[in-house]
This record gives sequence, C-alpha cells and structure tokens, in this order.
Amino acid sequence: MDYVELAVPFFLIALMVEAIYGKLINQNTYRLNDTISSLFMGSLRGASGILKIGFSGYIYYQIETYFALWRMNSDLLITWIFAFIAYDFFYYWMHRISHERQIFWASHVAHHQSEEYNLSTALRQTGTGFLISWVFYIPLFLIGVPSYVMVSVASINLIYQFWVHTRHIPKLGWYEYFFVTPSNHRVHHAQNDLYIDRNYGGVFIIWDRIFKTFQEENEDEECIYGIRGSIRTFDPIKANLHIYSKIIKDISYSLTFSNIIMVLTAKTGWSPDGDLQASSSKKFNKIEFKKHNPETSTFIKVYALVQFFCMSYAAVVLFPSTIEYYQGLILLLVVSFSMYCTANWLDAKKIIGLEYLRLVLIFVSAAYLYSISPQMLLFYVLSIYLIINTLLLPFLRRAI
Repeated sequence: MDYVELAVPFFLIALMVEAIYGKLINQNTYRLNDTISSLFMGSLRGASGILKIGFSGYIYYQIETYFALWRMNSDLLITWIFAFIAYDFFYYWMHRISHERQIFWASHVAHHQSEEYNLSTALRQTGTGFLISWVFYIPLFLIGVPSYVMVSVASINLIYQFWVHTRHIPKLGWYEYFFVTPSNHRVHHAQNDLYIDRNYGGVFIIWDRIFKTFQEENEDEECIYGIRGSIRTFDPIKANLHIYSKIIKDISYSLTFSNIIMVLTAKTGWSPDGDLQASSSKKFNKIEFKKHNPETSTFIKVYALVQFFCMSYAAVVLFPSTIEYYQGLILLLVVSFSMYCTANWLDAKKIIGLEYLRLVLIFVSAAYLYSISPQMLLFYVLSIYLIINTLLLPFLRRAI
C-alpha cells in the first residue's frame, strides 16, 4: 500500500504550522515565490503519474513471478523489517549515484533547486524520477521481497524524509549517529564546499558513516541552499528538464557512440566542451551568492496563490481519481502550462500574451471534453477554471 497519498493532508498542515511558528519566533524560513515553486513541483510530480505506462511495474512483475530466488512471507514481521532496512540501503546508492552521475542527476536536481529550506522543500519532487530510478530496486524483487511489502516500505521511507526538511529542529544527540535528522539533512541540501554531496541516507545515516560520505553540520559554517549554476527561475518545467537539455546539447557536440556513452555516464556536470554547469566542481563563493527573489506586485502574489490552489486541486483530487487516460493527458497539459505561466509572473516577467494563449488552451480543452460528454466532471472543472482566469485577466493587465 502507498501511504503517501494518505499523508498529504498532514504534510500541508505541518507546512502551515512551521510557517506560523517561524513568524512567531521571528525566524521565517518561507518565501511565497519559492514555496509555490516547490509545491508546483510536488503537484507536477503527482500529475506526471498519468504518463507512466507501467514499464517498471511490468519488469518488477516479471522478476517477482519468474526470476525471484524465493518469495518472502509478507505475514512475518521479519520480512517487513528486512525489507525496510534493505530498501533504505538501495535508496542510499540510488541517491548517491543520482548526485554523482548526470543522467540520474538530471532527474534528481529538481529536488535541490530551492534556495530555502523548509517542509515545502520536501514536497519539491522530480516529475521524471519514474523514468530510470526504478532500476536500483530490482535486487529487492530478485531476493523475494513481495511487491506489496516493497511499495509499503518505500512509501514509509518517503514519509519519514518529510520531517527532516526544517531549520527549526536542532541536533538530536545520540539519534544523529543512526538516523537521518534535520541537522544532517540540512548538510545534504547545502552547496557549501564543506557540505556538498554528503549525507545520502533516507532513514538511516549509518550508510553514510560506513561508506565515508557523512558530514556533520558545523555551527561555524551556515548552510547555503540550492544548486551550483542556479537556473534563476521558478519555472517547474525548466526545473525538471534543464539537465536533460544540457545532456542533449552535449550529445550533439559529437554524435559518436563513445561521446554519447560518456555524456550519459559521466560525473555530474561534465561536458565535452569543458563547461561545468550544475557541477559540484564549479567554484562557489558563499559571500557573493544571492537568492533568486525578483520583486512582484501584491496582486501577482495573490494571483499565484489562486493558481496554486487550483493546481493543488488538480493534483490531489482529480489525478488520483478514476479519470480516463486521455482526460489525464488534457489535464496534464493545462496544469503544466498554467504552472509555467504562473512561474513566469513570479519571475517578474510580463507574459500577458501567454495568458491569452492559456485561456484559448483551457477553452479548447473544455470544448473538446463537452463534445465527448457534456456531463463529464473534468468539463465542469475546466469551465469553472476558465471563468476564474477570465475574471483575473483585467487585473493582470493592470499589474504589468
């Protein structure tokens, strides 16, 4: 069972509690633009599920059915304990390689782009992780972990990782030696020379201690969050695809088999032309570092909040529901383009022309759905969304 969907309401409540607490103690760790960007990423990750065609599930099924050494008994507690620990072990290596090799970093980089560190950062998830990360867990099926147990422990592992994305919890004494905590995970998200590419564990920090990738948080070295070679935008589409774009560019540099293999398997940030974009080898000066925080009007911020609530409804309510595949593709297109437009407003760009195009897209999508079935829920949702955006358009024009 996947417990993550059940935990989403608690995640959102925890976000609000942390934001209020930070305000009360005068240590606010939230910015509206950064938070909306992170939550857009989480919504897009859920929405991108409609594109999954079950390839990884099919491979897992074949392995579990025909190639597993044996099948563990899911009724035994020891099976669950073993699976939980073993999953975190393989997660460590997946996570580590996702930082060290750029074809995997292309997916994982989205989680690290936030220049703030709070519980919303935990929800900043990649929308392309399902493409390749599944290969790391094949050994679990080979040794007989039942798929039901596998999905369950994976979701518990992910839920555990939520609470460590905060600056408000200090070091936790002996607990720091065995488990991932806010302190040692703050290190993981920092781009300081001392901290970068450290502390990969999901639940257990012991893997980092064993394999020499552990770094303790130093009180004299404040964590600077984000990635080297910042993309300087809140656009979730670019956040998900910019390293893939780099990879394609590097492959086109020399269309030879050796260059293609080198680009795909090279260390993160390597390029055949010597460019160090997104590389941990790129020089970093914490004194010169400035967060991406363009000035926008109050209305733009309100507008972005409205769009966020609409996108959240789509991701949390509509996508998990039993909508048809083609409806999901239409909704994904509308959601992705709406996020793109909203992010551009938060980047202080004047994109009124794109807003008109977005209204046309929503209208055409709703009209198409109406032609198929006037009683379709998604038709009514898009129609209401179209009305909301039409009413907001005059105010957007004045905000330019």
